[in-house]
Amino acid sequence: MAIKVYKRNTAGRRNMSVIKPEQISRSTSEKSLTVKMNYKAGRSAGKISVRHKGGRTKRLYRMVDFRQDKLDIPGNIAAIERDPNRSALIALVHYADGEKRYVLATSKMKVGQTIITAKNAPIEDGNRLQLKNIPSSTVVCGVEFVPGKGVQMIRSAGNGALIMAVEDGYAQLKMPSGEIRIVNAEGYATIGQISNFEHSARRIGKAGRARHMGKRPAVRGSAMNPVDHPHGGGEGKQGVGLKYPKTPWGRPALGVKTRKKSKVSNKFIIKSRHKK
Repeated sequence: MAIKVYKRNTAGRRNMSVIKPEQISRSTSEKSLTVKMNYKAGRSAGKISVRHKGGRTKRLYRMVDFRQDKLDIPGNIAAIERDPNRSALIALVHYADGEKRYVLATSKMKVGQTIITAKNAPIEDGNRLQLKNIPSSTVVCGVEFVPGKGVQMIRSAGNGALIMAVEDGYAQLKMPSGEIRIVNAEGYATIGQISNFEHSARRIGKAGRARHMGKRPAVRGSAMNPVDHPHGGGEGKQGVGLKYPKTPWGRPALGVKTRKKSKVSNKFIIKSRHKK
């Protein structure tokens, strides 16, 4: 993994950096596995529903195989590529039956490596098997929360969950946030950690680069007028000036619990990430 830091020639270049993972083997995508993307930029019926989104460099969507349901068919890693739609790298897999698919790449995945999805596959990086067949203290990623539904958890750059124990049909996972939760042991998971772990070390550096990513400017509430935001108004630089911080729509913000108390998956959480 290499981080390129630009010379401080201009204000925009100062502190700018890009991530250049050594795993990447090619810069072009597989044409048969890409489709055109429609980008609506946070708008619904032409009106802004999510602020600070708009513009962006055109990109193609890579059809990543999150189910990885080709059981007992080995596949060869033909290439590892960057995906503009996600933080993790993706791997192009050529299966023995001639089919090509994209999968999420793990940190140790290499071109030429053979991977397989099976109920009881070998415990090797990149292989995918059921949680009940994975030994404790193993780092996994791409976990199924509902068996057969495909990867739902642990799929962003650098993430990995630690298997604490497997008992009574459930696997106890220590999530990247520190939360401990139970997951159906019949579900599949991939051995290893998601690739591109230094993604968070990237420094955008200048506003123009953020605009290429589809991020429009965000104005501070304290810089607005009282009619526009709860934090607005006042002479000079003022604080929040309220009992507690609020969003522009008057809802509590900063440190307020937003998770629903009646959420179905609450019963699967053994230890919350908020409790030390």
